Amino acid sequence: MTIDALTLDLDGTLVDTAGEIAAAVNLTLAEFGLAPRPPAEIGARIGHGLHALMIGLLQQMQADDPRLVGQLLADRMLPVLDRHYAAIVGSVARPYPGAREALDALAGEGVRLGCVTNKAGAAARRLLERCGLASRLSLLVAGDTLAQRKPDGAVLRHAAEALGVPVGRLAHVGDSRTDVQAARNAGAVAWAVPYGYDGGEPVALARPDALFPGLPALAAHLIALRQAERAGCRGDGHADAGC
Repeated sequence: MTIDALTLDLDGTLVDTAGEIAAAVNLTLAEFGLAPRPPAEIGARIGHGLHALMIGLLQQMQADDPRLVGQLLADRMLPVLDRHYAAIVGSVARPYPGAREALDALAGEGVRLGCVTNKAGAAARRLLERCGLASRLSLLVAGDTLAQRKPDGAVLRHAAEALGVPVGRLAHVGDSRTDVQAARNAGAVAWAVPYGYDGGEPVALARPDALFPGLPALAAHLIALRQAERAGCRGDGHADAGC
């Protein structure tokens, strides 16, 4: 059985957003008189949504300096973070090499394409538009689309239904343990690329069903699978029982 639809994570999978997220976070810290944090430290927290990133960072900062009142400070800082990120989102981020071309090739092969991210919808839409990816994706499931978020399996089951495919014929592509677990929880295929952040941990440790060096290689693999399936159904001696 091959794949009829693909959902892709956004940050660290389709688009490199670490630089602009770090900039927004450090602009927010500066506004409250706090020292900037290293971009690598901020980047390692990407994947659970911007607010979760900031709350986790403040909790770490409070552990390092108990004089900070972490949660109370977060309540004041999150609207400021939203303002800074809204001003910068999509201005620095760039799609990973070959991402646009890979999506075009997959769409040409008839693969249904969507984005599933824990990023808030307004920021996700702006990022996709500014990076020239919005028109290539027929579905966006953002962090505020449903009551659930990745890795809850309901998120990818919803995406499969919206794309009109059985969840078992959907592959979710991500860069993190969260993405792999979301696919597992939904009953989808778990694919990964090693671009992303995931707390500095290699995504291979999450044991996806397949790990590709990049989106172009993933697209070539899926297109070859679909072409082989069609050849089998034409009766070349390799037809399976579903043909």
